[in-house]
Amino acid sequence: MDVVRQWFRRFASDPQAVILALVLLVGFVVILTMGRMLAPVLAALVLSYLLEGIVTKMQQRGMPRFGAVSLVFTLFLVFLLFSLLGLFPRLSYQVTQLVHQLPNIIGTGQEAIMRLPERYPDLISQAQVQDLIYAIRAELGRLGQSAVTLSMASVVGVITLLVYLILVPVLVFFFLKDKTRIIDWFKVHLPRDRALTARVWREVNAQIANYVRGKIWEIMIVGTVSYITFLVMGLQYSVLLATLVGLSVVIPYIGAAAVTLPIAAIAFFQWGWSADFGYILFAYGVIQALDGNVLVPLLFSEVVNLHPVAIIIAVLVFGGLWGFWGVFFAIPLATLVQAVIRSWPDARQQLPLPQAPLSSGHSG
Repeated sequence: MDVVRQWFRRFASDPQAVILALVLLVGFVVILTMGRMLAPVLAALVLSYLLEGIVTKMQQRGMPRFGAVSLVFTLFLVFLLFSLLGLFPRLSYQVTQLVHQLPNIIGTGQEAIMRLPERYPDLISQAQVQDLIYAIRAELGRLGQSAVTLSMASVVGVITLLVYLILVPVLVFFFLKDKTRIIDWFKVHLPRDRALTARVWREVNAQIANYVRGKIWEIMIVGTVSYITFLVMGLQYSVLLATLVGLSVVIPYIGAAAVTLPIAAIAFFQWGWSADFGYILFAYGVIQALDGNVLVPLLFSEVVNLHPVAIIIAVLVFGGLWGFWGVFFAIPLATLVQAVIRSWPDARQQLPLPQAPLSSGHSG
């Protein structure tokens, strides 16, 4: 207890450490309690980080900020309309097709599983196959109930989507146009003695900006390359699968493994145990290898390196707290924790150490 009491006394005597702790606590509480309500704001912040880099480059070439913001925002609206009118209808159509074909896919999978005891009698028994099929049917039943619940809430989802489509672009425009005014407003309402907080924020802000821009580009590049590959090789539901592959990069390590299952299932339903089945899995493996060994180092060269164990723990913890946004920002949030831990000893070292009492045999 004495160690804790001494640590708390030293911590409380440093106003910069107290201010940093309060800022982190307030931010954590706000996001934890109002994260769902602030989802459009979070989405707009992500898009603003992505577009801010383009705006900054235009300003460096002599273009006024308002003109750069107007041009970039117009291009953003064009891209948004292209996605809504071009990509989403095709994606919705393929999802509908897949739902209709799902019983046939399940039947094909069951037939393949039933033949396993005949091919590998020493490894798999008929009873194990029956237990596996029973477990699959039970899981599919739960998924069916979830789909019914989701369809009943589809009206609310459509209304929410329409609200997002209006609010998010408006917020993006004002975040870009009034960036300096918004930052100055926050500075005015923060305590003056905030050097430690400012140092942590500068480091984390640079990391988050680089991460968000790099991650968005990674999603687009990996999704596009996957779509072209699947289309050329003749894989069904190429738009849907390529979208899943692109979004899978949001979850490091886990996402790529999770998306392998639907790709393998659809390829097996389409071609069975054939050379085409092996080719598509090989092509998917090449895409993942190029993404991890070439694209990621190029896009995230400035991001602080984190151990894979730390990344997985961050994904699990922040994903459990904040869902999709927690998963998306898992690495920046882990970087924030790392920056705070790295800066915290510096703050303690600046504090004067308590004077040790003089020993009885010491004379002055």
